[in-house]
Amino acid sequence: MASHRDSAQTPARSDSVHDAIDHPTSSRPLYESPKSARHFVPGQPYMFATPPPMYGQPPPPFPVYQQPPQMMPAHMMQQARMPMHVPPQMQMHYQQVPPQQHHPVRMLQQQPPLDAWDAEEPEPEAPAPMETHPEPAVAEPVKQEESEPPEQETEPERETEAIRKSDESSATGDKASPAPDSGAEGKIEEEDEVAALPTKFKRSVYVDDGTRKEHVNIVFIGHVDAGKSTIGGQLMYLTGMVDKRTLEKYEKEAKDKGRESWYLSWALDTNDEEREKGKTVECGRAFFETEKKHFTILDAPGHKSFVPNMISGATQADLAVLVISARKGEFETGFDRGGQTREHAMLVKTAGVRHMIVLVNKMDDPTVNWDEERFKEIQNKLTPYLRKCGYNPKSDIFYIPVSGLTGAFLKDRPSAEFGPWYTGPCFIDYVDNMLPAMSRDYEGPVRVIIADKYSDMGTIIIGKIESGVIAKGDMVTVMPNRTSVQVIQLWSDDAEVEKIMSGDNVKLKLKGVEDADILPGFILCSPDALCHVGKVFDAEVVILEHRSIIASGYSCVLHIQSAIEEVTVKMVICTIDKKTGAKVRARFVKQDEKCIMRLESAEAFCLEAFKDFPQMGRFTLRDEGRTIAIGKVLKVVE
Repeated sequence: MASHRDSAQTPARSDSVHDAIDHPTSSRPLYESPKSARHFVPGQPYMFATPPPMYGQPPPPFPVYQQPPQMMPAHMMQQARMPMHVPPQMQMHYQQVPPQQHHPVRMLQQQPPLDAWDAEEPEPEAPAPMETHPEPAVAEPVKQEESEPPEQETEPERETEAIRKSDESSATGDKASPAPDSGAEGKIEEEDEVAALPTKFKRSVYVDDGTRKEHVNIVFIGHVDAGKSTIGGQLMYLTGMVDKRTLEKYEKEAKDKGRESWYLSWALDTNDEEREKGKTVECGRAFFETEKKHFTILDAPGHKSFVPNMISGATQADLAVLVISARKGEFETGFDRGGQTREHAMLVKTAGVRHMIVLVNKMDDPTVNWDEERFKEIQNKLTPYLRKCGYNPKSDIFYIPVSGLTGAFLKDRPSAEFGPWYTGPCFIDYVDNMLPAMSRDYEGPVRVIIADKYSDMGTIIIGKIESGVIAKGDMVTVMPNRTSVQVIQLWSDDAEVEKIMSGDNVKLKLKGVEDADILPGFILCSPDALCHVGKVFDAEVVILEHRSIIASGYSCVLHIQSAIEEVTVKMVICTIDKKTGAKVRARFVKQDEKCIMRLESAEAFCLEAFKDFPQMGRFTLRDEGRTIAIGKVLKVVE
């Protein structure tokens, strides 16, 4: 037998079929019986004819289906497009082909093997026809035969008819699959229901029962070696989060490695690399509680190589604690150009942190010895720059002299000989009683900004909930990939809880997504109120530091919340006068100028207009390891 391809390209054609095509009025039957038509290519009961040339072109090299008249009802031509006289074993093939593929050439290319057409009986395990395409016309000939009066049959005809009916009944019995056991079916359905995610969405609401403490997220920022991790570890010890025995263990281990003065920082610097070098690399997390509030510590790295990690911590913070070293020479190194004090202060303001506490650390150092003049010198140099960043010195900034190593002025006042000139509150007293209350949006749609993720018997994400309330069992949507997931476990500072709300720094265990499908910067949203996703957006940008001009085609790195994207300037729309607000058309922008530009990223990411959701509308632009601009999203274009 010829192969399917050979037969399809050069079909054998009998004289009877040629005569029927050339002479339609011939007395010969138009179609041969299936027995005599087996030498044709798959497609019987169709016949093949080569169409006449059109517009002077030669005929196509492939045969074309020609449907004889009165062979298929009109409703089947429009709906199923399946011929009436296709053998039963081939019906599923035609039903599985989408309607748009019922084209002569496509159908010819998708024909099954020839031996399927040669079978005289249906396949024993052929599935039943699809419900969407029934076969109303197949049963019509049977009804006509039943309505006609039975003719007298001879004995051989009766035997032949009995054999035929027996074959049909056996084929039908083989084809019909046995009914599954009801118990097994119920068990399968029950397992499917357990594995499937719920489809109904119900937004959780906030109920104030009077027992919940206000949650405040604190990020410690400042130049490298200013003492951020040491102060964090001391706060954990003073508030009882780290016991004395653990602290003694850290002190012994640090002494063995020649790092005796670093033992307090080991409460936050947990990995060996950070302990060995004495530098924080990742944004550490810890927590402590006071009488009235619950605090989460975000210990940001101070080295300029790890500024992206610092930005990730700053975006989750409500309060910034800028740690300054009062030791002679160290403050100047951190505050001058090239130090991280300036950049960190600007970045936390860009991230939306409204309040800042400046801890002037190492006041017990021999070069300082609790000198009030040194404290005032630092205060006078730093305040003008913080005002330039956007902080109000009277309401947004508070200075406290401290010693991270001894704990002076962190929780309790030291003896009278140490800093008698300072009469203000200690750090814990200030944040517990004098810090303004944080504004929270408990009624808004869910927005959880994902900062990190890992896999531990499931997918676990870490982040801050900026808006709304989430309860255990709630359905949320991961943006920008629009994956529907269920929250099956919740933790707030390592304690499992039933509900989290706006302002909490949390961990969530999700069902319905793999950790490989989630990246920092993704957002968990309410299914009925998704965040915007885009690649092109208009933004108001302030150029902080850039030697050359910035014009169309310039590329840099965008930091928005925890997301990091490479963006390109599509166009500079206009510049804005900082004093008058007048807008002037421009093709480029320079340092210290304010402008509106259109930016485009390679991949779509989550963002919102600043006026709609400020926390998701602020961003920073960096290039060659430096922060060159800050801005806010005006409009998501596409």
